[in-house]
Amino acid sequence: MELDRRYVITFSCPDRTGIVARISGFLAELGGWIVEAAYHAGDNWFFTRQAVRADSLPFGVDELRARFAAVADEFGPEATWQVTDTGVPKHAVLLVTREPHCLHDLLGRISAGELPVTLDAVIGNHEDLAGLVEAHGVPFHHVPFPGPRDPKKEQGKVASFEKVRQIVDSFSPDAIVLARFMQILPAHLCEEWAGRAINIHHSFLPSFMGARPYHQAHQRGVKLIGATCHYATADLDAGPIIEQDVIRVDHGDTVPDMVRRGRDIERLVLARGLRWHLEDRVLVHGNKTVVFR
Repeated sequence: MELDRRYVITFSCPDRTGIVARISGFLAELGGWIVEAAYHAGDNWFFTRQAVRADSLPFGVDELRARFAAVADEFGPEATWQVTDTGVPKHAVLLVTREPHCLHDLLGRISAGELPVTLDAVIGNHEDLAGLVEAHGVPFHHVPFPGPRDPKKEQGKVASFEKVRQIVDSFSPDAIVLARFMQILPAHLCEEWAGRAINIHHSFLPSFMGARPYHQAHQRGVKLIGATCHYATADLDAGPIIEQDVIRVDHGDTVPDMVRRGRDIERLVLARGLRWHLEDRVLVHGNKTVVFR
């Protein structure tokens, strides 16, 4: 077994005394070698992420899950947890439109081995980025969406999203990344893909939600613009936030200047957020997250 292979336990439950002792004692009894341990308690809720060397245990991840389930049960039905194996590759599907910058960045990072993921497919509602995707050896699926003047726009969108759903679900990905997809996911897909659908919004949410946030920011005369990586929910641009960052602008910056600067932040924020998701560092509680970086 590889020396750097780890089993990762994430766990949350109502806070009380003895949680850390119980989990660490459980792992110690098994001979588990803990290489990362992070904890957070707030609002009467407890969160932890534990990474254990896989070669320190006398059995595999399935047995660890079975044994840890009994421990988790001790903390009541509200407890949530999972056990993952870093030796099992994570998979992702990207959704794109015509904006190439986030796609360029993710393809480069994946090709360089900087993101722990296998990219199964890219789905685009335009064909503009097909050549770029296929040059990286990744299948590209074109799913056209009706235009704003199409008299059957809503009916057409339903059919298009159903096709997208079929393609995505055929891969059962760990992450569905809206890399500037610019289409609003319907509520049923947000629910079906909850905790897996990751969006990059070109604004420091909750400021300037919705369309054309750089134009909104320019009109407001802001001195900072930013980007937000968050899980997609039925509430537009209001899902649990994974990562955010900002860059300074001034009175001389035009909207195109802001767009150009903002693209740099979008790339970084999306890459960070996706990495932390893939490494099981993000624990969602309600509409907030705990991120063990």
